[in-house]
Amino acid sequence: MLEAYIKQIQPLNQTAMLKSREKWDNIAKPLRSLGRLEEMVIQLAGITGSADIEPRKKAVLIFCADNGVVDEGVTQSTNEITAAVTRNFTKGIASINSLSRECGADVFPVDIGIARDMDCAGLENRKIAYGTKNLAKEPAMTKEEAQKAIITGIELVREKKEAGYNLIITGEMGIGNTTTSSAVLSVLENLSPETVTGRGAGLASEGVQHKIEVIKNAIELHKPNPDDVLDVLSKLGGFDICGMAGAFLGGAIYHVPVLVDGFISAVAANCAVRLAPLSRDYLYASHCSAEPAGKLALDSIGLQAYLECGMCLGEGTGAVIGAKLFDFALAAYDEIASFKAASIEKYELLQ
Repeated sequence: MLEAYIKQIQPLNQTAMLKSREKWDNIAKPLRSLGRLEEMVIQLAGITGSADIEPRKKAVLIFCADNGVVDEGVTQSTNEITAAVTRNFTKGIASINSLSRECGADVFPVDIGIARDMDCAGLENRKIAYGTKNLAKEPAMTKEEAQKAIITGIELVREKKEAGYNLIITGEMGIGNTTTSSAVLSVLENLSPETVTGRGAGLASEGVQHKIEVIKNAIELHKPNPDDVLDVLSKLGGFDICGMAGAFLGGAIYHVPVLVDGFISAVAANCAVRLAPLSRDYLYASHCSAEPAGKLALDSIGLQAYLECGMCLGEGTGAVIGAKLFDFALAAYDEIASFKAASIEKYELLQ
């Protein structure tokens, strides 16, 4: 079933991109002087299929899920925090809510695998299971569950597009998910667990070393196939990673730009691009996580972050800051006068 979705992905519209470049080059300013903001809009034209681009209506999809590996003591907190922070999302009092209000984005928390029943207004219930299994002892989930979680992310993008949203921001909440992300990236990129594992939400050096050992042992136990993304995700991943991977694929399927947030989101993007290489062109890397493998995760799929803020909070917080760049880029694209209107001689592109 997932293959049927992936087959719908098409390359960017090159004609629209060329027209967008021509429009930039006729705006009264030094040629290419807005740098990556110009490239942002040109890519957006390719995604939407038109050089006439509407303002962005932004939706933050926060995939919330628990991870059984927390039982191994790889985090500073218990999985009760996942539910507590998710509740705060629905109350509008979490970090992502404050930043999203400033950005003009609407927040949609999604229960894709919280380990308890959640009864709070404003939470979308797409629960695959009550958290994953403990990957240190058994596969985190079945392949069927991994595929279902990915398709859930795809369908959420479709639903938000139908509701009028045209920029998707990815976020996550799940205690233990830097462990799952490090494990997945280690296998997919053939990197040592030491290289890709960091402190997460504040582990001491001894805790980081234990986390590395847990990941090493899990990889040795399950022997995931690095050429089979679903195999890696099912054995070592989390429902949040799968859901975000689906959102990245959904952006490519439904021609909606999707913003990558931090480390965990970047690992999900790695999974999506491996499943469908063309999906990479529909992605924007908002910022580079301060986690040790944050840049590695982006480099591995050829994405360059727009911002370097030293952040590692998650929830989509870096991505909503990055989303504001679309407002600036489109304001310049739509509002700056042309050379003719400004009575300025047009610049020439000199080689």
